[in-house]
Amino acid sequence: MIIEIENLHKEFGRHEALRGLSLSVPQGSAYALIGANGAGKTTTIKTLMNIIQPTRGVTRILGVDSRLLGVAQLQHIGYVSENQDMPSRLTVAQYLEYLRPFYPTWDLTLERSILDELQLPPDRRIGDLSHGMRMKMSLACALPFHPKLLVLDEPFSGLDPLVRDEFLERLLQQAGEMTIFISSHELSEIEGVTTHVGYIEQGALVFQESMAQLSDRFREVRLTLESPMAALGPIPEGWLHITSNGNVVSFFESRFSDSQLPAKVAALFRGVKNIDVQPVALRTIFTTLARASRGGN
Repeated sequence: MIIEIENLHKEFGRHEALRGLSLSVPQGSAYALIGANGAGKTTTIKTLMNIIQPTRGVTRILGVDSRLLGVAQLQHIGYVSENQDMPSRLTVAQYLEYLRPFYPTWDLTLERSILDELQLPPDRRIGDLSHGMRMKMSLACALPFHPKLLVLDEPFSGLDPLVRDEFLERLLQQAGEMTIFISSHELSEIEGVTTHVGYIEQGALVFQESMAQLSDRFREVRLTLESPMAALGPIPEGWLHITSNGNVVSFFESRFSDSQLPAKVAALFRGVKNIDVQPVALRTIFTTLARASRGGN
């Protein structure tokens, strides 16, 4: 595992931001850490990157305790954050020139390609860049040395659609050669590259699994009944956000089984004329789970 987090706790005064979080990121994966605002995603990443210290628990990158990260490890880790600090007085070219000696694997040809593709002006001062251009600059600093691990903390926040597309296109070009650990609210943007998902609530892991497994077990189900639905009996475990409109009933099944669904439906409804089952996008999975955690079923 390229990232290992074990029983991680982080307290800010009386507020417990992380509550025994444990997860692992396989090498070569694109792992999306998802959860509502305040769930602990950024705190997890900052602890992982040794920006803040844990109250207790352990985080490891490349097999090394995050608190002991040194030059040998940092030469293989790229980091991009929406609030990343860069020297505002330096130009794009000057800052890249400053960074190159720290990374023996720095690829000057790749650097120039990134600057060209992202349309970053080498002579522009970093302090004069727009938010979108600053995020592009962060990526231009993180990719030229071919990192083994790229950590992305809300990289698309505040970006317009064109900049998001350019950012993602550049990222996809190198996705296969590195592990990606990303926290983002733009789930529709990252779904195509995501291989693994970790979902956290209130600082604790609810589940982690491959994107393929998550997609297989989540379905949107629409039932057409012969007459409007009567009062429901006990709802099967795993059914979320049940709604009805006349003789149509809709819900999300989070434990989908093609062989078991008809029996579950027959046990709860009479006069079922049709069962329509559709796959669910990652963004919809997230909003459904978030709604359920707030008591909205």
